[in-house]
Amino acid sequence: MAFNKPRKRRKNSQKAEDKEDFSIKLNTNLDDNIENIKKLLDDPNDLVTRTFSIGHTKYTCAVAYIDGLTNTTLINQMIIRNVQAEVESPETKVSEAGAPLLDRLYNEWLSVGGVKKAYSLDDVSLAILSGNTVILVGGTDQVIIIDTQGGPERAVEEPTTERLIRGPKVGFTENIRTNTVFIRKRIRDANLRFQSYKIGRRSKKTLIVTYIDGIVHPNLISEVNKRLKTIDLDDAAESGFIEQWIEDSFLTPFPQLEHTERPDKVAQALTDGKVAILLEGTPFALIAPITFSNMLHSPEDYYERWLFSTLIRFLRYLAAFIAVFLPALYIALLSYHPGLIPYKLAFFIAASREGVPFTAAVEAFMMEITMELLREAGFRVPQPIGQTIGIVGGIVIGQAAVAAGIVSPIMVIIVAITAISSFSLPAYGLAISFRILRFGFMLAAAIFGLYGIILAYIVVNIHIVNLKSFGVPYSTPFAPSFKGGWKDIVIRAPLTTLGKRPGYMKPKDKKRMNKGGNTS
Repeated sequence: MAFNKPRKRRKNSQKAEDKEDFSIKLNTNLDDNIENIKKLLDDPNDLVTRTFSIGHTKYTCAVAYIDGLTNTTLINQMIIRNVQAEVESPETKVSEAGAPLLDRLYNEWLSVGGVKKAYSLDDVSLAILSGNTVILVGGTDQVIIIDTQGGPERAVEEPTTERLIRGPKVGFTENIRTNTVFIRKRIRDANLRFQSYKIGRRSKKTLIVTYIDGIVHPNLISEVNKRLKTIDLDDAAESGFIEQWIEDSFLTPFPQLEHTERPDKVAQALTDGKVAILLEGTPFALIAPITFSNMLHSPEDYYERWLFSTLIRFLRYLAAFIAVFLPALYIALLSYHPGLIPYKLAFFIAASREGVPFTAAVEAFMMEITMELLREAGFRVPQPIGQTIGIVGGIVIGQAAVAAGIVSPIMVIIVAITAISSFSLPAYGLAISFRILRFGFMLAAAIFGLYGIILAYIVVNIHIVNLKSFGVPYSTPFAPSFKGGWKDIVIRAPLTTLGKRPGYMKPKDKKRMNKGGNTS
């Protein structure tokens, strides 16, 4: 498996980040450490620092955290109260402050799981801003960081962009730990791996690369990690930033990573030998590598019986063809090749276009642009209003345009069928690509007719064949083809015959099940 190198503009970007990675050491004075934390964070009003005595002793310690980012009940009940109760116990003796006291806190008195030590002010500030709590003890230059992340979170809901009739109704959330839990619940394999990164100079968000060791090809992991290490951003607000940074080519309308809200889709990809990327603050995970055929598949294809799933896939491929070519074919046939239209249909179209002042090309471009405006307006306004704009706006504008004689009724029908076909595609990223290509084919048809459509189709195919996603040809398994690969492209063969993982992924463990045919 050949893997492409990242673009040159990313070179040495990691060195620039390393130059700012300085560490200020803590000192042994408790008050100085608290003051330095306040100065570093500019003493925000939501920073809570509380100093308290350890039981009846003369020793003091302090906690620091950001109100709203933490679970305050955990801090009060399991940290502060627990420490004071332990020290006040007759069996507990505290004779030394500093490091020995901090060690006893670390080893004996803290009844929480996520606990670690830190030695620098940078680690302390990052922990506090991440929703953790820091315990400082006088007389030592060490602190204890406790995982107390909390605060308001969105409830788990059904994915809004990938709805299924049959299948799990659970979608990812903005909490990355919740997302990893969803994956672990579906793949209870000791070989499931999670590699963590900090992305963004300023935001320092958590990014996790997940895969199944023993299935995924090692070169794929190496390439993904190499590209992620080149990321040099102040903030990665959404996984789209990561996708655009690590993709093979930005000069293409086709997505080279697939984004999804569905944990079951990620789990299926991992068992096929792929890699998933999770980013803190977004419910969209990235899957790499992908192929053109992957974008026309849905998780529901494997939840239904193979005959029904095969029929649905045939409909998707037909919808993809209609979404790209139908307006262009209308322009080409009416403008250059009317002899190819059956004579009864030709008479009907001619009668419906009587009085229309525009050519077929201008008519098609006007209606398609109007449809795109209605689609975008429906997305941007509140949901109830968006549905009204999409339905009422389309009907009213289409009817008014026909009544005014600006467009023909057949053009309204063609635009409506094209829009419905584009909505039936399971991958939103591919649907956007087809919307771009549709206008390119329409322009080619307006200039050269059917010959223009054929030439544009050849150019797109040449581009797809040369496009790669992390070294995997985008046209796989159409070309290059693999033995048995056609069992799960246009048709979805019976589940018992899909005995091996996709051959183009070159998985270390090729078998998906003990019984079944060869698909690689």
